[in-house]
Amino acid sequence: MTKRVPPRPGLQSRHPSCYKKRTAVSTFPLSDFFEILQQLVREPSVVGTEDSFFRVLRRELEEVDVRVERHLGILVAQGDEPESLILSAHIDRHGLLCTGPNEFQYAAFIAGNRGELTGDSVSEQMMASIADRFTGQRVQAHLPYTGTYLGQGIISNGYLCPKRHNLIFEIDGLEFLQPGAPISFLDRLKVTDTHLSAQLDNVLSVAIIVWLFRNGFRGTALFTAQEESGKSWRYALDWFQRTSTTTRRLLVLDTSPYPSTEAAEEQDLVLRYKDATAGFDPGFTAEITRLCHRLGIRHTFKDQWIEAQNIDRPKPMSLGRTELGRLVAATGGLISGTTLQIPTTGYHTANETASLSSLRAAIRLLRSYV
Repeated sequence: MTKRVPPRPGLQSRHPSCYKKRTAVSTFPLSDFFEILQQLVREPSVVGTEDSFFRVLRRELEEVDVRVERHLGILVAQGDEPESLILSAHIDRHGLLCTGPNEFQYAAFIAGNRGELTGDSVSEQMMASIADRFTGQRVQAHLPYTGTYLGQGIISNGYLCPKRHNLIFEIDGLEFLQPGAPISFLDRLKVTDTHLSAQLDNVLSVAIIVWLFRNGFRGTALFTAQEESGKSWRYALDWFQRTSTTTRRLLVLDTSPYPSTEAAEEQDLVLRYKDATAGFDPGFTAEITRLCHRLGIRHTFKDQWIEAQNIDRPKPMSLGRTELGRLVAATGGLISGTTLQIPTTGYHTANETASLSSLRAAIRLLRSYV
């Protein structure tokens, strides 16, 4: 028997004007949050080899009063009101995998993952365009399970192999690695008066959820592996089925790429009605939209933005295939919700950049559920 996760008691009846008054967005302190984010950014979490990051994340969560469980591909944290709201964020980040003597491939697209990729994800459509982004990028290798540091190198070349349909990289300094060793981008958080940058997708959302738990969030958070290879939804689905839980109030946090700073800064937060796979829950999407209006948060809908851009494009952009869309499609809508994304530039690089105003807007909105 399944159970439907009900809305948080009283939530539907609360008009947005009844939410607690929050600190002004321009003055909201972020020092505690940056401590969390800075530590997590330094931990490698290459897609497919996330075990060491899971252990670091578990230690962070066990410092607050939440119950933490680890299952294959997912870590679940629950406060004392686990059904009030379910948040989700993926922990994996892009990196490389040693696949032979001095041979390195883009980890998300190695042969074992091809069955999950159907050509309509944003990552796949951007593959050729990002091949040369990483030349000169410092990288570090580590053991797959423990995360033990093995050495550093520099990417000297990157290209799309037409035979293997994957990005192939040449690295100076890591010729000794054995097949299966993950290589992460040497990543450090950089913060200015207006922006922050690192390989933000999706450690930024993970840090936000940890911060929320430290500041009173009592719901449930799902931290999933292998989102970048299209597999995270399966791990989330296994948990929902294992616990006989259904919900239409799953809120998936992520970043959302834009081609320029100007385009990214046209909004503080990015919402969606749908992705390339399925439509999202209209009721929960409307609730988040109303909350944005009440808090004065500028927002747009990414699917509408893409559809408008495609009018004048000879080759249409994909709406993207998200973890949530796959869950909706796989369960016939028994598991649904909506997404909340922070706009960024420099997608899938170690210099992905978001504005502090967007970060503050996301935290302000999510604090309404604390």
